[in-house]
Amino acid sequence: MATDHDLMLTNQLYDSTAAELVQLRACAKRKVYRYNQSTPAEATLRAQLLKQLLDCPSADAYIKPPLQVDYGQNLHIGHHFYANADCLFLDVAAITIGNNVMLGPHVALYTAGHPIVASVRNENLEFGQPITIGDNVWIGGNVVVCPGVTIGANAVIGAGAVVTKDVPPAVVVVGNPAQVLRPITAADEAYWQAQRQTYLTQLSH
Repeated sequence: MATDHDLMLTNQLYDSTAAELVQLRACAKRKVYRYNQSTPAEATLRAQLLKQLLDCPSADAYIKPPLQVDYGQNLHIGHHFYANADCLFLDVAAITIGNNVMLGPHVALYTAGHPIVASVRNENLEFGQPITIGDNVWIGGNVVVCPGVTIGANAVIGAGAVVTKDVPPAVVVVGNPAQVLRPITAADEAYWQAQRQTYLTQLSH
């Protein structure tokens, strides 16, 4: 017989008040509290807590406190990840983040969903849909990513966007609801490579 935890992880309706889930969330909250109360000088402690809290095999994630998660264990992060202050990960379903991803402050990734019918919703039944973020994605401050969304590699999500549907690779997306503003082109690559070269030249003089 399936448990509510099993049902949650397979994106089906589950009871959010089930004892096992309450215990798992409480465990995550204790670790998050310790992380958020740590000082900048306690880098080793922060690294240890992140290792216990979430799945980041490269162990090089930088997450500026405060951080909020539901479970942590459903948050899977690639290498060279950066999240600015006050990011929120509602990971009742898997949140899978690629390599070289940057989040601005107050970014919220919501996998949690609730029935639109009040009679069912009021029984504490909910569900999750996974979020996937590709490599080299930059998400601006105050962005909300909704359940079930996939963001393609090399995309840029403008500040304040509410992303309700999948985002193609290599585009700039803005607005509420988020829409594609324009593609990221070879001209963009040439411009920013030139800016980089100017920077390097200035350092060498």
